[in-house]
Amino acid sequence: MFQSLFGKTAGSVLANLSRGGVWRRFAVFLAFVGPGIITSNVDNDAGGITTYSLAGSEYGLSLLWTLIPITVVLIIIQEMGARMGVISGKGLSDLIRERFGAKVTFYLMITLLLTNLGNTVSEFAGVAASLEIFGISKYVSVPLGAAFVWWLVVKGSYKSVEKAFLFACVFYLAYIVSGFLGKPDWGLVGASLFKPTVRFDPGFLTMAVGLVGTTIAPWMQFYLQSSVVDKGLKAESYPYARMDVVVGSVMVNIVAFFIIMLCAITLHTSGVKIETAKDAALALAPLAGTYCSWLFAFGLLNASLFAASILPLSTAYTVCEAFGWESGLDHKFMDAPQFYGLYSLMILLGAGIILLPGIPLISIMYYSQVINGILLPVILVAMLLLVNDRGIMGEHVNGPIMNILSWGAVAGLIVLSVTLLASSLFS
Repeated sequence: MFQSLFGKTAGSVLANLSRGGVWRRFAVFLAFVGPGIITSNVDNDAGGITTYSLAGSEYGLSLLWTLIPITVVLIIIQEMGARMGVISGKGLSDLIRERFGAKVTFYLMITLLLTNLGNTVSEFAGVAASLEIFGISKYVSVPLGAAFVWWLVVKGSYKSVEKAFLFACVFYLAYIVSGFLGKPDWGLVGASLFKPTVRFDPGFLTMAVGLVGTTIAPWMQFYLQSSVVDKGLKAESYPYARMDVVVGSVMVNIVAFFIIMLCAITLHTSGVKIETAKDAALALAPLAGTYCSWLFAFGLLNASLFAASILPLSTAYTVCEAFGWESGLDHKFMDAPQFYGLYSLMILLGAGIILLPGIPLISIMYYSQVINGILLPVILVAMLLLVNDRGIMGEHVNGPIMNILSWGAVAGLIVLSVTLLASSLFS
Protein backbone atom coordinates (compact mmCIF):
# COMPACT_ATOMS: atom_id res chain seq x y z
CA MET A 1 0.00 0.00 0.00
CA PHE A 2 2.73 2.42 1.01
CA GLN A 3 4.72 1.60 -2.11
CA SER A 4 1.69 2.17 -4.39
CA LEU A 5 1.18 5.58 -2.82
CA PHE A 6 4.69 6.97 -2.81
CA GLY A 7 6.80 4.81 -5.10
CA LYS A 8 9.55 2.25 -4.68
CA THR A 9 12.00 4.35 -2.64
CA ALA A 10 9.75 4.70 0.37
CA GLY A 11 8.64 1.06 0.35
CA SER A 12 12.13 -0.44 0.28
CA VAL A 13 13.71 2.00 2.71
CA LEU A 14 10.85 1.80 5.18
CA ALA A 15 11.42 -1.96 5.41
CA ASN A 16 15.04 -1.35 6.47
CA LEU A 17 13.93 1.40 8.82
CA SER A 18 11.63 -0.92 10.75
CA ARG A 19 14.53 -3.17 11.73
CA GLY A 20 16.03 -0.58 14.08
CA GLY A 21 14.95 0.16 17.63
CA VAL A 22 12.47 2.93 18.40
CA TRP A 23 15.02 5.20 20.08
CA ARG A 24 17.58 4.64 17.35
CA ARG A 25 15.04 5.55 14.68
CA PHE A 26 14.01 8.62 16.65
CA ALA A 27 17.64 9.74 16.99
CA VAL A 28 18.17 9.31 13.24
CA PHE A 29 14.95 11.24 12.56
CA LEU A 30 16.24 14.17 14.63
CA ALA A 31 19.37 14.23 12.46
CA PHE A 32 17.26 14.60 9.30
CA VAL A 33 14.50 16.81 10.68
CA GLY A 34 14.26 20.42 9.55
CA PRO A 35 12.98 21.37 6.10
CA GLY A 36 9.41 20.11 6.54
CA ILE A 37 8.88 21.46 10.06
CA ILE A 38 10.46 24.83 9.25
CA THR A 39 8.59 25.31 5.96
CA SER A 40 5.19 24.51 7.44
CA ASN A 41 5.61 26.50 10.65
CA VAL A 42 6.83 29.64 8.96
CA ASP A 43 3.50 29.80 7.13
CA ASN A 44 1.98 30.75 10.49
CA ASP A 45 3.29 34.25 9.83
CA ALA A 46 1.76 37.67 10.53
CA GLY A 47 -0.78 37.25 7.72
CA GLY A 48 -1.65 33.72 8.80
CA ILE A 49 -2.10 34.66 12.44
CA THR A 50 -4.32 37.58 11.41
CA THR A 51 -6.43 35.27 9.22
CA TYR A 52 -6.85 32.72 12.02
CA SER A 53 -7.70 35.48 14.50
CA LEU A 54 -10.34 36.88 12.17
CA ALA A 55 -11.78 33.41 11.52
CA GLY A 56 -12.26 32.83 15.24
CA SER A 57 -13.49 36.30 16.14
CA GLU A 58 -15.93 36.54 13.22
CA TYR A 59 -17.24 32.97 12.92
CA GLY A 60 -16.52 31.39 16.29
CA LEU A 61 -15.74 27.68 16.22
CA SER A 62 -17.60 27.00 12.97
CA LEU A 63 -14.45 26.95 10.80
CA LEU A 64 -12.32 24.69 13.02
CA TRP A 65 -13.23 21.57 11.02
CA THR A 66 -11.57 22.98 7.86
CA LEU A 67 -8.16 22.42 9.46
CA ILE A 68 -8.49 18.64 9.02
CA PRO A 69 -8.73 18.59 5.19
CA ILE A 70 -6.21 21.46 5.03
CA THR A 71 -3.70 19.30 6.95
CA VAL A 72 -4.21 16.35 4.59
CA VAL A 73 -3.76 18.48 1.46
CA LEU A 74 -0.67 20.17 2.90
CA ILE A 75 0.92 16.78 3.60
CA ILE A 76 0.23 15.60 0.03
CA ILE A 77 1.73 18.72 -1.59
CA GLN A 78 4.76 18.93 0.70
CA GLU A 79 5.53 15.22 0.39
CA MET A 80 5.87 15.54 -3.38
CA GLY A 81 8.27 18.46 -3.02
CA ALA A 82 10.43 16.61 -0.49
CA ARG A 83 10.49 13.50 -2.69
CA MET A 84 11.53 15.47 -5.77
CA GLY A 85 14.32 17.07 -3.75
CA VAL A 86 15.82 13.82 -2.42
CA ILE A 87 15.51 11.94 -5.73
CA SER A 88 16.56 14.65 -8.23
CA GLY A 89 18.98 16.55 -5.99
CA LYS A 90 17.66 19.77 -7.55
CA GLY A 91 15.44 22.62 -6.44
CA LEU A 92 11.99 23.17 -7.91
CA SER A 93 12.92 26.24 -9.97
CA ASP A 94 15.91 24.35 -11.40
CA LEU A 95 13.61 21.53 -12.55
CA ILE A 96 11.05 23.99 -13.95
CA ARG A 97 13.75 25.68 -16.05
CA GLU A 98 14.98 22.35 -17.41
CA ARG A 99 11.47 21.06 -18.20
CA PHE A 100 9.58 24.20 -19.31
CA GLY A 101 12.33 26.49 -20.60
CA ALA A 102 13.94 29.80 -19.69
CA LYS A 103 11.07 32.05 -20.83
CA VAL A 104 8.44 30.43 -18.61
CA THR A 105 10.91 30.37 -15.73
CA PHE A 106 11.74 34.07 -16.15
CA TYR A 107 8.12 35.19 -15.87
CA LEU A 108 7.50 32.87 -12.93
CA MET A 109 10.50 34.32 -11.11
CA ILE A 110 9.37 37.92 -11.68
CA THR A 111 5.91 37.08 -10.33
CA LEU A 112 7.31 35.19 -7.34
CA LEU A 113 9.75 38.00 -6.58
CA LEU A 114 6.93 40.57 -6.42
CA THR A 115 4.62 38.47 -4.26
CA ASN A 116 7.42 37.49 -1.87
CA LEU A 117 8.42 41.14 -1.50
CA GLY A 118 4.85 42.01 -0.57
CA ASN A 119 4.79 39.15 1.93
CA THR A 120 8.14 40.24 3.40
CA VAL A 121 6.74 43.73 3.94
CA SER A 122 3.82 42.22 5.86
CA GLU A 123 6.24 40.27 8.09
CA PHE A 124 8.08 43.42 9.11
CA ALA A 125 4.69 45.02 9.69
CA GLY A 126 4.06 42.15 12.11
CA VAL A 127 7.36 42.87 13.89
CA ALA A 128 6.36 46.53 14.25
CA ALA A 129 2.81 45.74 15.43
CA SER A 130 3.83 43.14 18.01
CA LEU A 131 6.41 45.36 19.70
CA GLU A 132 4.18 48.44 19.61
CA ILE A 133 2.03 46.50 22.10
CA PHE A 134 5.01 46.75 24.50
CA GLY A 135 5.56 50.44 23.71
CA ILE A 136 8.48 50.05 21.27
CA SER A 137 8.40 52.26 18.15
CA LYS A 138 8.61 50.69 14.71
CA TYR A 139 11.58 52.97 13.98
CA VAL A 140 13.48 50.95 16.58
CA SER A 141 11.98 47.46 16.22
CA VAL A 142 12.03 47.14 12.42
CA PRO A 143 15.71 48.13 11.84
CA LEU A 144 16.81 45.91 14.73
CA GLY A 145 14.68 43.01 13.45
CA ALA A 146 16.04 43.43 9.91
CA ALA A 147 19.64 43.52 11.16
CA PHE A 148 19.08 40.39 13.24
CA VAL A 149 17.60 38.24 10.44
CA TRP A 150 20.27 39.46 7.98
CA TRP A 151 23.08 38.60 10.41
CA LEU A 152 21.55 35.21 11.25
CA VAL A 153 21.54 33.98 7.65
CA VAL A 154 24.54 35.76 6.08
CA LYS A 155 26.93 34.91 8.90
CA GLY A 156 25.68 31.38 9.56
CA SER A 157 26.02 27.96 7.92
CA TYR A 158 23.13 25.72 6.91
CA LYS A 159 23.34 23.78 10.18
CA SER A 160 23.46 26.84 12.43
CA VAL A 161 20.63 28.58 10.59
CA GLU A 162 18.49 25.44 10.65
CA LYS A 163 19.02 25.08 14.41
CA ALA A 164 17.94 28.69 14.92
CA PHE A 165 14.84 28.17 12.79
CA LEU A 166 13.91 24.96 14.63
CA PHE A 167 14.37 26.81 17.92
CA ALA A 168 11.97 29.50 16.65
CA CYS A 169 9.39 26.77 15.96
CA VAL A 170 9.34 25.93 19.69
CA PHE A 171 8.00 29.40 20.52
CA TYR A 172 4.76 28.68 18.68
CA LEU A 173 3.92 26.93 21.95
CA ALA A 174 2.98 30.42 23.14
CA TYR A 175 -0.28 30.10 21.21
CA ILE A 176 -1.00 26.68 22.68
CA VAL A 177 -0.42 27.96 26.22
CA SER A 178 -2.56 31.06 25.57
CA GLY A 179 -5.29 28.74 24.26
CA PHE A 180 -5.38 26.85 27.55
CA LEU A 181 -5.37 30.14 29.47
CA GLY A 182 -8.63 30.96 27.70
CA LYS A 183 -10.27 28.00 29.57
CA PRO A 184 -12.32 26.62 26.67
CA ASP A 185 -15.22 24.17 26.83
CA TRP A 186 -13.37 21.21 25.30
CA GLY A 187 -16.56 19.28 24.61
CA LEU A 188 -17.92 22.12 22.50
CA VAL A 189 -14.55 22.59 20.78
CA GLY A 190 -14.32 18.87 19.93
CA ALA A 191 -17.84 18.84 18.51
CA SER A 192 -17.02 21.83 16.27
CA LEU A 193 -13.79 20.21 15.06
CA PHE A 194 -15.36 16.93 13.97
CA LYS A 195 -18.81 18.17 12.91
CA PRO A 196 -18.47 20.27 9.74
CA THR A 197 -20.48 23.49 9.55
CA VAL A 198 -21.12 24.82 6.06
CA ARG A 199 -22.66 28.19 5.28
CA PHE A 200 -23.06 29.71 1.86
CA ASP A 201 -22.88 33.41 2.67
CA PRO A 202 -19.96 35.15 0.85
CA GLY A 203 -18.12 36.14 4.04
CA PHE A 204 -18.03 32.60 5.42
CA LEU A 205 -16.91 31.09 2.11
CA THR A 206 -14.25 33.76 1.60
CA MET A 207 -12.86 33.15 5.08
CA ALA A 208 -12.78 29.39 4.45
CA VAL A 209 -10.86 29.95 1.22
CA GLY A 210 -8.57 32.37 3.05
CA LEU A 211 -7.68 29.69 5.61
CA VAL A 212 -6.57 27.41 2.77
CA GLY A 213 -4.72 30.20 0.99
CA THR A 214 -2.77 31.27 4.05
CA THR A 215 -1.67 27.68 4.77
CA ILE A 216 -0.51 26.63 1.27
CA ALA A 217 1.55 29.30 -0.51
CA PRO A 218 3.74 29.20 -3.67
CA TRP A 219 6.99 30.13 -1.91
CA MET A 220 6.66 27.10 0.39
CA GLN A 221 7.07 24.62 -2.44
CA PHE A 222 10.29 26.26 -3.62
CA TYR A 223 11.79 26.67 -0.16
CA LEU A 224 11.06 23.11 0.99
CA GLN A 225 12.68 21.47 -2.01
CA SER A 226 15.69 23.81 -1.98
CA SER A 227 16.14 23.23 1.74
CA VAL A 228 16.04 19.45 1.28
CA VAL A 229 18.75 19.73 -1.40
CA ASP A 230 20.86 22.17 0.65
CA LYS A 231 20.67 19.81 3.64
CA GLY A 232 22.06 17.05 1.43
CA LEU A 233 19.24 14.53 1.93
CA LYS A 234 19.37 11.51 -0.39
CA ALA A 235 16.95 8.76 -1.43
CA GLU A 236 17.89 6.54 1.50
CA SER A 237 16.81 9.25 3.95
CA TYR A 238 13.45 9.80 2.23
CA PRO A 239 11.29 8.19 4.98
CA TYR A 240 12.70 10.67 7.49
CA ALA A 241 12.13 13.58 5.11
CA ARG A 242 8.55 12.41 4.65
CA MET A 243 8.01 12.11 8.41
CA ASP A 244 9.46 15.62 8.78
CA VAL A 245 6.84 16.90 6.32
CA VAL A 246 4.00 15.12 8.15
CA VAL A 247 5.08 16.42 11.56
CA GLY A 248 5.43 19.96 10.22
CA SER A 249 2.03 19.90 8.51
CA VAL A 250 0.34 18.71 11.70
CA MET A 251 2.21 21.22 13.89
CA VAL A 252 1.24 24.24 11.80
CA ASN A 253 -2.43 23.34 11.97
CA ILE A 254 -2.34 22.63 15.71
CA VAL A 255 -1.13 26.21 16.19
CA ALA A 256 -3.86 27.45 13.83
CA PHE A 257 -6.41 25.46 15.84
CA PHE A 258 -5.45 27.14 19.12
CA ILE A 259 -5.48 30.64 17.59
CA ILE A 260 -8.94 30.17 16.05
CA MET A 261 -10.26 28.50 19.19
CA LEU A 262 -8.92 31.18 21.54
CA CYS A 263 -10.34 34.05 19.50
CA ALA A 264 -13.65 32.20 19.17
CA ILE A 265 -14.20 31.61 22.88
CA THR A 266 -13.10 35.13 23.86
CA LEU A 267 -13.52 37.73 21.11
CA HIS A 268 -16.45 36.13 19.25
CA THR A 269 -18.33 35.34 22.45
CA SER A 270 -17.91 38.93 23.64
CA GLY A 271 -18.75 40.46 20.26
CA VAL A 272 -15.32 42.10 19.88
CA LYS A 273 -14.43 43.12 16.31
CA ILE A 274 -10.81 43.10 15.17
CA GLU A 275 -8.91 43.80 11.95
CA THR A 276 -5.37 42.60 12.73
CA ALA A 277 -3.49 40.18 14.96
CA LYS A 278 -2.35 43.17 17.02
CA ASP A 279 -5.99 44.03 17.72
CA ALA A 280 -6.57 40.44 18.83
CA ALA A 281 -3.63 40.52 21.25
CA LEU A 282 -4.80 43.79 22.82
CA ALA A 283 -8.42 42.65 23.05
CA LEU A 284 -7.47 39.43 24.86
CA ALA A 285 -6.12 41.24 27.94
CA PRO A 286 -9.49 42.05 29.60
CA LEU A 287 -11.06 38.79 28.39
CA ALA A 288 -8.42 36.13 29.06
CA GLY A 289 -5.83 37.94 31.17
CA THR A 290 -2.68 39.97 30.63
CA TYR A 291 -0.42 36.91 30.34
CA CYS A 292 -2.58 35.48 27.57
CA SER A 293 -2.39 38.81 25.72
CA TRP A 294 1.39 39.01 26.10
CA LEU A 295 1.86 35.42 24.92
CA PHE A 296 -0.26 36.16 21.84
CA ALA A 297 1.84 39.27 21.09
CA PHE A 298 5.10 37.38 21.66
CA GLY A 299 3.91 34.65 19.29
CA LEU A 300 3.25 37.31 16.65
CA LEU A 301 6.77 38.73 17.07
CA ASN A 302 8.39 35.30 16.81
CA ALA A 303 6.32 34.35 13.76
CA SER A 304 7.07 37.66 12.01
CA LEU A 305 10.84 37.47 12.57
CA PHE A 306 10.82 33.80 11.54
CA ALA A 307 8.98 34.51 8.29
CA ALA A 308 11.03 37.66 7.63
CA SER A 309 14.06 35.35 7.54
CA ILE A 310 12.53 32.58 5.46
CA LEU A 311 10.69 34.51 2.74
CA PRO A 312 13.76 36.42 1.48
CA LEU A 313 15.78 33.19 1.80
CA SER A 314 13.19 31.30 -0.25
CA THR A 315 13.32 34.03 -2.90
CA ALA A 316 17.11 33.90 -3.06
CA TYR A 317 17.11 30.10 -3.41
CA THR A 318 14.42 30.14 -6.07
CA VAL A 319 15.79 32.89 -8.31
CA CYS A 320 19.41 31.72 -8.12
CA GLU A 321 18.48 28.13 -8.95
CA ALA A 322 16.35 29.31 -11.86
CA PHE A 323 19.25 31.18 -13.44
CA GLY A 324 21.99 28.72 -12.54
CA TRP A 325 23.73 30.93 -9.95
CA GLU A 326 25.46 29.54 -6.88
CA SER A 327 23.13 29.26 -3.91
CA GLY A 328 23.16 27.74 -0.44
CA LEU A 329 23.91 28.71 3.13
CA ASP A 330 27.21 26.85 3.22
CA HIS A 331 28.65 29.19 0.57
CA LYS A 332 30.49 32.33 1.59
CA PHE A 333 29.20 35.74 0.48
CA MET A 334 31.88 36.10 -2.23
CA ASP A 335 31.19 32.59 -3.55
CA ALA A 336 27.45 33.25 -3.99
CA PRO A 337 27.09 37.05 -4.37
CA GLN A 338 23.75 36.86 -6.21
CA PHE A 339 22.28 34.60 -3.52
CA TYR A 340 23.27 36.74 -0.55
CA GLY A 341 22.80 39.98 -2.49
CA LEU A 342 19.19 39.12 -3.31
CA TYR A 343 18.54 38.02 0.28
CA SER A 344 19.95 41.31 1.57
CA LEU A 345 17.95 43.36 -0.95
CA MET A 346 14.67 41.68 0.02
CA ILE A 347 15.27 42.46 3.70
CA LEU A 348 16.33 46.03 2.97
CA LEU A 349 13.25 46.71 0.84
CA GLY A 350 10.85 44.84 3.12
CA ALA A 351 11.98 46.69 6.24
CA GLY A 352 12.50 50.02 4.46
CA ILE A 353 8.99 50.14 3.03
CA ILE A 354 7.49 49.78 6.52
CA LEU A 355 9.41 52.86 7.68
CA LEU A 356 8.13 55.08 4.85
CA PRO A 357 5.42 57.51 6.05
CA GLY A 358 1.98 57.04 4.51
CA ILE A 359 2.83 53.74 2.80
CA PRO A 360 -0.33 51.88 1.66
CA LEU A 361 0.45 48.73 3.66
CA ILE A 362 -3.00 47.20 3.25
CA SER A 363 -2.79 47.53 -0.54
CA ILE A 364 0.66 45.93 -0.63
CA MET A 365 -0.51 42.98 1.46
CA TYR A 366 -3.72 42.69 -0.56
CA TYR A 367 -2.05 42.58 -3.96
CA SER A 368 0.62 40.15 -2.79
CA GLN A 369 -2.15 37.75 -1.79
CA VAL A 370 -3.86 38.23 -5.16
CA ILE A 371 -0.59 37.33 -6.92
CA ASN A 372 -0.26 34.32 -4.60
CA GLY A 373 -3.71 33.18 -5.73
CA ILE A 374 -2.72 33.46 -9.39
CA LEU A 375 0.64 31.75 -8.99
CA LEU A 376 -0.31 28.80 -6.76
CA PRO A 377 -2.25 26.74 -9.37
CA VAL A 378 0.57 27.19 -11.91
CA ILE A 379 3.20 25.97 -9.46
CA LEU A 380 1.13 22.99 -8.31
CA VAL A 381 0.41 21.79 -11.86
CA ALA A 382 4.13 22.12 -12.69
CA MET A 383 4.97 20.06 -9.59
CA LEU A 384 2.60 17.27 -10.60
CA LEU A 385 4.00 17.13 -14.12
CA LEU A 386 7.54 17.00 -12.74
CA VAL A 387 6.90 14.39 -10.05
CA ASN A 388 5.36 12.10 -12.70
CA ASP A 389 8.25 12.57 -15.16
CA ARG A 390 10.24 9.34 -15.23
CA GLY A 391 13.16 11.19 -16.80
CA ILE A 392 13.51 13.07 -13.51
CA MET A 393 12.10 10.68 -10.91
CA GLY A 394 12.82 7.28 -12.44
CA GLU A 395 10.93 4.61 -10.48
CA HIS A 396 9.92 7.12 -7.84
CA VAL A 397 7.06 8.81 -9.65
CA ASN A 398 3.68 9.03 -7.93
CA GLY A 399 1.84 5.76 -7.44
CA PRO A 400 -1.71 5.47 -8.87
CA ILE A 401 -3.46 6.24 -5.57
CA MET A 402 -1.14 9.16 -4.87
CA ASN A 403 -1.88 10.59 -8.31
CA ILE A 404 -5.62 10.42 -7.70
CA LEU A 405 -5.22 12.13 -4.32
CA SER A 406 -2.76 14.75 -5.51
CA TRP A 407 -4.61 15.71 -8.71
CA GLY A 408 -7.83 15.89 -6.69
CA ALA A 409 -6.17 18.09 -4.08
CA VAL A 410 -4.63 20.35 -6.72
CA ALA A 411 -7.95 20.65 -8.58
CA GLY A 412 -9.62 21.65 -5.33
CA LEU A 413 -6.91 24.21 -4.58
CA ILE A 414 -7.22 25.66 -8.07
CA VAL A 415 -10.96 26.13 -7.57
CA LEU A 416 -10.34 27.75 -4.18
CA SER A 417 -7.60 30.03 -5.55
CA VAL A 418 -9.83 31.18 -8.41
CA THR A 419 -12.67 31.74 -5.93
CA LEU A 420 -10.44 33.75 -3.62
CA LEU A 421 -9.04 35.75 -6.52
CA ALA A 422 -12.52 36.53 -7.86
CA SER A 423 -13.86 37.50 -4.44
CA SER A 424 -10.83 39.73 -3.85
CA LEU A 425 -11.14 41.50 -7.19
CA PHE A 426 -14.88 42.05 -6.95
CA SER A 427 -15.08 42.92 -3.25
